[in-house]
Order: sequence, then structure tokens, then C-alpha cells
Amino acid sequence: MTESWTSGDWTILDSHGDAGAFHAGTPEPARSVTFHTVDRPTLALGSAQTSSDVDHRVAAALGVDVVQRRSGGGAVLMLPGEFVWMDVVIPAGDRRWNDDVAAAMIWVGEWWVEALATLGVRGQVHADRLIRDEWSAQVCWTGVGTGEVLAGKPVGEPAGKPVGKVVGISQRRTRELARFQTMCHLRWHPELVAALVAPSRPTAVELAACAQVVPATVDAVRTALLATVPA
Repeated sequence: MTESWTSGDWTILDSHGDAGAFHAGTPEPARSVTFHTVDRPTLALGSAQTSSDVDHRVAAALGVDVVQRRSGGGAVLMLPGEFVWMDVVIPAGDRRWNDDVAAAMIWVGEWWVEALATLGVRGQVHADRLIRDEWSAQVCWTGVGTGEVLAGKPVGEPAGKPVGKVVGISQRRTRELARFQTMCHLRWHPELVAALVAPSRPTAVELAACAQVVPATVDAVRTALLATVPA
């Protein structure tokens, strides 16, 4: 199910249902923002991952669907009501377009930072190159890509060393468009994510500090993002 309206130069859409079908779709090459929610627990694998990265017995036991997405990165676990997924599309030639694939995601991260600040969450965009670790090919939140948002201390407190990733961003590009798939967690379940990785798998302890949740409701995060839509 999809509903839409407009905000300035953007078409804003609400979508709900199967994450695999949504990932597989090809959007129109025009400015759009889609907030997608899932109807059941789903693990979305990155475009370079294979089915062998997943412990399918655990997924079946937990009732988690496993789907493939067309953008890069490691797997992302989505539980209904516990994340905000914002899918952003711009056409080739848009004033936000950047031929540098990595740098192209920085403005999206800056949008998130501005929105999260209104909710009392201080974040900073990772503007440097991709950082990988032992598990980042299997689990999205353990690596840090250009444009992604790292969380620091709450607004009003002195800035310090960033703690955890608060917003993940992946990208799919064609000659006609760039599609940025972005997400924050409202709850983080390192034990579930670890269990879904095929052996040898990371431990929940190893994954616990990788993500920083946003202490807000789905509606509050959506409202903040829509209030800071860039020109």
C-alpha cells in the first residue's frame, strides 16, 4: 500500500508491506522520499551478500523473512515499529547529484543530523572513507560508510568521541537516478542480529555497541525529517 503527497520539490510517499518487493522495485527518476514500514520481521541482505551468510534455521525459528536489496552493505534487521526507514531518490542532474559515489551520500547524512538535533540527538556525518571490520560484510551496523551518521553525546553536553552508528545509508545508482536507503533503529537487538549470521558468527557483546538507538517514536522521527527536507 502506498500513499503520496508533495512538499516543495519532493514527492513524499508512505509505503507498507513486503520489504523484498519494495527493494526490488525501480522508482521513477524524480525527487521522492518514501517511508517504508514492514509487515513482518525482515532481514535485508546487501547486494553483494549470498544466502549462505544467513543461518536460515534461526531465521525460520524466529519468523524472520530474508530478502535481498539492490544497494550495498551488510544485512539489516527490521522489526515492525522499531526503526525508521527513509528511501530517498534524486534524478541524474539534480542539484544534489554528485558524480563521486561516496561523497554523494554526505548531504543525506547531513539531513539526518539536522533532523535528529531537533529530537535532542547529537550526530556527526562520517565524511571520510569506508571503515570495515571483521563483520561489516555480514552486518551493516559494524562498518561505517561515507555519509553515515555517528552519534555523540546529547545536545547540551560537551562533544566527545562518537559512540555507535545512528543512521545507516546505502546507495543504488543508475544512469537515471540515485537511490539512498537510510535507516535508524529505535531499538537494537544485538542478540537477534548475531544469531541470524551463519557460523562462525559475531557475539551479541561484539555487536552491542555498534548501533546507537534514537530515543523517539516513529512519528517523531518522521516529523523531524519532513520538517528539515532540503532544497
